Amino acid sequence: MSGSLQDQLLKAGLADADKAKKLAREKRKQGRIARKGGPELVDENKEAARQARAEKIRRDQELNRSLNSKAQRKAINAQIKQLIENNKLEKGRGDIGFNFADGKKVKKVYVNAMEHKQLCAGVLSIVKQGDQHEIVPRAVAEKIAERDAARVIEHVVEKDVVLTQEEEDWYKDHEIPDDLMW
Repeated sequence: MSGSLQDQLLKAGLADADKAKKLAREKRKQGRIARKGGPELVDENKEAARQARAEKIRRDQELNRSLNSKAQRKAINAQIKQLIENNKLEKGRGDIGFNFADGKKVKKVYVNAMEHKQLCAGVLSIVKQGDQHEIVPRAVAEKIAERDAARVIEHVVEKDVVLTQEEEDWYKDHEIPDDLMW
């Protein structure tokens, strides 16, 4: 069997000779236009497929970023939980109420006298674990703040308070008791 598919279809009577000539002319015309650098004919199906692939790639990248950020947040929360669990002080050992602000609410934690002084001095800090509050050393609170600053509730930063000579003179007549509780 020799000849092209078009010739075979014409012999079998499955194609019309006039339509075949018209298609051949149209194909040659498009080839000339393409060689001369004329306006390129855009295949709409190919363009739609290219756009669909680009859109799918963009959605997949966005989904990957979302999954990565969720995994990263989960890992950070696990690190914070481990820091708190390993370094928290035992609760319920004291009888002195230490008030602190958690957002717009005032909360109270019971501590002993030594813990109260350390909280006031900034040696200890209060951090939030879920809806519980735990007391941890300042170094641990700083590590937690690096990961999520919102989890550190009460964190006193030591400030060097320098009184001027005039302020010192004003206070010289007043004795300040050592056991003053706020």
